[in-house]
Order: sequence, then structure tokens, then C-alpha cells
Amino acid sequence: MIPAERIAAQLYTVRNLIRTPAEIAATLKRIRRIGYSAVQVSGMGPIAEQELKRILDGEGLVCCATHEPPERILQSPQEVAERLHQLDCRHTAYPSPRGVDMSQPEDIRQLARQLDQAGAILRKHGITLSYHNHAMEFFRHDDRTALELIYALSRPQHLAAELDTYWIQAGGGNPAVWCRKMKGRLPLLHLKDFGVKADGTAEFREIGSGNLNWAEIIEGASMSGCEWWIVEQDQTSGDPLHSLESSRKFLIRHFSQAS
Repeated sequence: MIPAERIAAQLYTVRNLIRTPAEIAATLKRIRRIGYSAVQVSGMGPIAEQELKRILDGEGLVCCATHEPPERILQSPQEVAERLHQLDCRHTAYPSPRGVDMSQPEDIRQLARQLDQAGAILRKHGITLSYHNHAMEFFRHDDRTALELIYALSRPQHLAAELDTYWIQAGGGNPAVWCRKMKGRLPLLHLKDFGVKADGTAEFREIGSGNLNWAEIIEGASMSGCEWWIVEQDQTSGDPLHSLESSRKFLIRHFSQAS
């Protein structure tokens, strides 16, 4: 079972509704009314950390994690730590590699080294760095994927996982297997469903309305010590807040109890 207070909303889902401080305040209020008590900060327009923290506190919301620009994490981890301390947040994730060719082993080795170094600095400041995957990391190098290499070439105490269920499936992996594989190294999990259109193309779907085996995923992530269950949908056909609400209702109905 997932503790209801550990189900968070990834704000990238509502990125078009959080472009100004006024929009941020209004949208966070609606997210709290849906029932979420935590959010992952990402895709947000400019706002001072102190003002964002004031809005979060006023709504009774926790910042469970952030996504930070890739370059800032690798080049200025000290600044990232200072930002997260202002938000009273202990987790951040490297959102997506830039300028990295997953078919090139040396590119992967260099990225893993940089992530390990940044993660070591963040750890000294009480922050856990995780890696957020897409499908590209499932490019195979003989018997291992690029994602497996990234984790093999970095230390668990310096780099954890923010697995993304949709993108694992899109890359040809098994989300439940990956959740079990990252035991002790999975503080964050992005939950989004994988749907297929009539023409065979894939699409993002609300949790419970696609093809993923959620019972196995939840069990695997629970066994691996997942701390935050973060609901996200990269693209929605309607109101993204309705998408967040639908996904949360499914999780509460099948895997949790409302607090």
C-alpha cells in the first residue's frame, strides 16, 4: 500500500498553468483541493524560492523533489543544494541528458562520472540526486542497456533512481522488473500509464487507463523502498488537473487510503 501523503503531483504536468507567481498560487491551490499533499517542482515560471515556499506552506503542500536544469546539476551542485534548502526539500533529479549520445560508451562513462561527482557534493549537503530516464537510455551495449551502465558506473550513495514507468515501457523494458532491480536505490518513482491508439502509436494515459501492470509495479517499488510516488503525464488531451485527479483517484482506490 502507498501512504496517501506520499503520492505527489509532478508540476511539469501543469507547466502551462504555472508561468507566473499568480498562476502558480492558483494552480497549487487546485492541486491541494484535489487531495495531493506534495508536489515535485518542475516546469515552473520564474518565482523566488521564498515566495514559492510561502505559497506551498500556505496550502499545506510539501516540495518532495525538484527537477533542475541538467547543466546546473553538473556544474553548480552547491547552488542546487542552496535552492533546495530554501524549499526544505531533500531530493532532486537530473531530468534528461543533453549532448549525450547513448550509443557511445564514452559519452555514458563521462555522464556517469559527472553525475557521481555532483551527487557526492549534493550528498554532503543532505540532498539525494536521482536520475530520471526516458526511452533513449534503453539503447543496448551488448548485454546491458545504457541505463544499466549509468548506474553501474556511479555509486549508489551518489546517484539514485527516479524511474519513469512510461518511458521504461517505451524503451522496451519492464517497469516492475526495473523497480525491483533498483532496490535500495529508488527514492522517487514517476507514475504514468502507457496507452496505444488504434493506429498502434503510443500515448500518455492517466494511471489505470493504459496497459501497465500497476499491481506489480507498486509491489516492486514498495519492496525497493520507494519514498515518493510522483504522478505525471507529459501530455494530456484535456485539463491536466483533471488528469492528475483521475490518476490519484485510481491510486487511492486500489493501492492506498485517503488520509
